Amino acid sequence: MSQQHTPLFTGLVEHAKRNPIQFHIPGHKKGVGMDEAFRDFIGEHALAIDLINISPLDDLHHPHGMIKEAQQLAAEAFGADYTFFSVQGTSGAIMTMIMSVCKPGDKLIVPRNVHKSVTSAIIFSGATPIFIHPELDEQLGISHGITPEAVEKALAVHPDAKGVFVINPTYFGIAADLQKIVTIAHEYDVPVLVDEAHGVHIHFHDSLPLSAMQAGADMAATSVHKLGGSLTQSSVLNIKQGLVSHERVQSVLSMLTTTSTSYILLASLDAARKHLATKGTALMEQTIRLAEHTRRAINEIPSLFCVGGEIIGSKATFDYDPTKLIISVNQLGITGYDVEVWLREHYNIEVELSDLYNILCIITPGDSEVETQILIDALRRLSDNFQTKNQTNTPIPVKVPDIPLLALSPRDAFYADTETIPLIEAAGRISAEFVMVYPPGIPIFLPGEIITKDNIYYIHENLDAGLPVQGPEDETLKLIQVIKERRAFQ
Repeated sequence: MSQQHTPLFTGLVEHAKRNPIQFHIPGHKKGVGMDEAFRDFIGEHALAIDLINISPLDDLHHPHGMIKEAQQLAAEAFGADYTFFSVQGTSGAIMTMIMSVCKPGDKLIVPRNVHKSVTSAIIFSGATPIFIHPELDEQLGISHGITPEAVEKALAVHPDAKGVFVINPTYFGIAADLQKIVTIAHEYDVPVLVDEAHGVHIHFHDSLPLSAMQAGADMAATSVHKLGGSLTQSSVLNIKQGLVSHERVQSVLSMLTTTSTSYILLASLDAARKHLATKGTALMEQTIRLAEHTRRAINEIPSLFCVGGEIIGSKATFDYDPTKLIISVNQLGITGYDVEVWLREHYNIEVELSDLYNILCIITPGDSEVETQILIDALRRLSDNFQTKNQTNTPIPVKVPDIPLLALSPRDAFYADTETIPLIEAAGRISAEFVMVYPPGIPIFLPGEIITKDNIYYIHENLDAGLPVQGPEDETLKLIQVIKERRAFQ
């Protein structure tokens, strides 16, 4: 199979050129039946391939033609036995992984700093989470991955677990020793499921961390759209046959996937796979060089620190992705969110995320020295501005609250009888809702966890800084749903 071939994208273009008379959805009929301003902006080429699963174009739910061939090419490119395309993003692929191996009551070993899609899948499947505490970086105020030692201890206590879930790399680009984790899990015949949302590119360059498939993992949900060049919401689910059944995975994925699959998204996955497979190494070489140049320049700016290879060394920081620029700003005495707003207002720069202590900028093959130089100049001015304003700037102390105790399974808590109380009065109660800062979508607490005063303070600290805390039904976060307490009659 030639990686130069794009069976799905090419097939769609050829179908559009035939210009068939369409008596099927979508109702806009190649853009004719839609708002003119939107049609003109999107363009006729995109609208011509906004199609559905008619017979000539295959069906994502039962692929046998061009989609099947495109997925086979993707499997070859990613070193997988099977690859499934996802138009439900990596969130849908993550939920598929968990629901493919877990049924109600089954144990899943999982890091506490998981994306909300993981806890959603735990609720849907009825699995019991066995949480492993991730390593915390007290300098940066972020969570890293889990260690092989922690996985081994968890499996020794819970050898009946149905899966080990690993984030690799993390949102911030930090990788654990995934290969060792896989070896340990496989000694117990337990599959390893990897959230590879931020690592599609690492498979294509030897200087980057090992990809999930290279490390021998059983399944990996990989966001091609984040760093691989496909359209937003398009991802892949890579599988190694053995401890998991690809037929089971296909069935679960079909249950979670719309029957009106977007062929524009699917075609973008096909084209992105070709781009990565044929040019990925050269593209990533250029990207790494650009990122390292930018990192060095940022580290020459007073009161800013962009972490590099020196972060490697702990058991949870086995490797890192240099294309992620973690820029610590707390020496300036302002929050990462302050910096995000300042960069937007003064330089029209949008960052990937901000938190109380950092901003995160990602460098991809879509960047050049033009954009990175603007970022460097902006950060120099930022440093000059805030140092001049306040010569006695003191760093913001880094505080990460303890992980709450799980008193009830997330599924039981989610479906339990609840009552609404003020958040400030919720310490000691069991949460029935998620509360998280998104991005990155890591919960401050989950349904079933005991709310603490530290958690409440941390929520208000993020809210006061302007960060996007979300999750509860009450968008103001003044109220929270908690498990209704049953009291004996007086």
